Order: sequence, then structure tokens, then C-alpha cells
Amino acid sequence: MENSPPALKVQNLHKIYKNGVLALKDVSLEVRQRDFFALLGENGAGKTTLLGIVCSLVNKTRGQVNIFGYDLITQTAQAKRQIGLVPQEFNFNIFQKVGNIVYQQGGYYGMPLQLIKERSEKYLRKLDLWNKRKDQARTLSGGLKRRLLIARALVHEPRLLILDEPTAGVDIEIRHAMWDFLKEINRQGKTIILTTHYLEEAEQLCRNVAIIHKGDIVSNTSMRALLRQLGERTYVVETNNKLPAQIKGRFYACERIDDNTLEVRLDKKYGLNELFRDLDKKKLDIANVDIKDNRLESAFLELTK
Repeated sequence: MENSPPALKVQNLHKIYKNGVLALKDVSLEVRQRDFFALLGENGAGKTTLLGIVCSLVNKTRGQVNIFGYDLITQTAQAKRQIGLVPQEFNFNIFQKVGNIVYQQGGYYGMPLQLIKERSEKYLRKLDLWNKRKDQARTLSGGLKRRLLIARALVHEPRLLILDEPTAGVDIEIRHAMWDFLKEINRQGKTIILTTHYLEEAEQLCRNVAIIHKGDIVSNTSMRALLRQLGERTYVVETNNKLPAQIKGRFYACERIDDNTLEVRLDKKYGLNELFRDLDKKKLDIANVDIKDNRLESAFLELTK
């Protein structure tokens, strides 16, 4: 694997639209094989343009894209075969049967009919859609439509799966089931690139992350390293006794949520034991302490403010 080419290598990718909008500024990026990679950025940052170029949906102004060593321009067919795209929008015919939507995708890649049937059944079953295969897609819930997009993207078994907001608008139960499925196929060797506005999702799933801001990559590192850059961690502290109207700390900031709940932003130079000692001096009887899951959100805001 050390000598293998990266799953995705983007070099000096530049895009100016006809209306003069500069969407990408000589972006360079690498995603290793078998990685679970997050590409994050606010609306209009350049994520969609970047992935659109990688998937041959948008023409670049200049730069180079290689997918598992295949040049996207000179080896287009080989490069595109490596990719499965799960778009944010439902872009299938809602009056078609669920099974036919997946079968036809296999046909686009010239797969033998028997293999199409086998792969379609495999992924429809894995994504709990097999019993819906004869139903029109319009009858599916939003969460099942998302799963259908994933099944369609996987039928030709691409080596790189690109997910654009894959859990947008789905309930928590389906979201977590999809997380489990994505982690499973990543463990089996699939490289995954994820864009999402659910920062908790990126923190839970991804090992590496790039943040794009106004067409520039402003951070490209491991998720662990990015989170370590934060100057503070946030805790939710619950007390058995009533909180005073105001609480001040020398090495932490506080926000009173209600009579018994405090949100504490603790400087990372200090530990919880020091926080507990200080709160004890203030006669607070601590009942429970939880870490607030906003670390990636804090890092994201720091880098894009």
C-alpha cells in the first residue's frame, strides 16, 4: 500500500466560472486509499465545485486530477469507473421501481446482466431496500431514498465513494444505521469522501479532514490533530444545589443554563480536577459532568471566521 497511488490526488486545481466567480484557488489535496475523509466548508466555499470537477460534472479552468493513478482527462473512462457518487439531491426518476433504478446503473457501466442482478440484490439487502424493490421510488421515505442513492452508487463496486450530505433530512435512527453501514464498507477497503453540515457526523466517522474556505484549503490534517489545536474544551456541569446568579472562574468561562446546569469552557492547559477544586470552593455540589460534543464545530469556526 505504501507505493500505491492515492485514491484522489488534486494538484493546483483552479476554477473561474463564466460570470467571473473564483470558486477554487489552486487547490491541492490528497486522499489516501482506504481513508474515511471529510471535506468541510460553509455554503459557497468550493466543496461542490471541487467534487463536481472530480466527478466530471464541472469543467476545471486548470489543474490536474488523478483517481487511483488515472488521469481524469487522458484516462477518463478508467478514472470515472473508480468513483461512486451519492449526490445531495434525489436525481432519479421517482416513478421508476426501486430495483430498476439500481439495475440500470449497472447497465451504464457495461456490467453483465447476471452480475448486475447479484450486486443489486446484495446492496438492496444491505440497505434494507430488498422488500421495496418492486415499489415506485416516490413511495419511499426520505431516509430510504438516501439509501437508494447509496445502493445505486455502489452497484458497480467503485473503489472511491463520494457522499454529498448523505444524511440530510433523515431521522436519528436511520442516520446511525447509515453510519454503521459506511463504517463497515470502509473497514472492508472502500475509500470514502464525505461532505456534511452535521459536524458530529464528520467527527464520528472520519480519520482525516480538509476545510475549504472561499476556494482555499485552510486546514488539511487528521481529525485528532485538528481537535488538539483547540484552546479549550466545553463541559456541561449539573449540580445538586441551586447555582448562584453569577459564577466567575480564573481559567474557565461559564454560562448558566438553568438553576442546576452550567456550561463551562475550560482552557486546555487545565484539567478537570482543577475545575472541580475551584467549583468546590464555590460550594457547588456536582452531580454530573459531560463533555459537550462541539469540538469540531469550534475548530471549524476558528478556521473559517
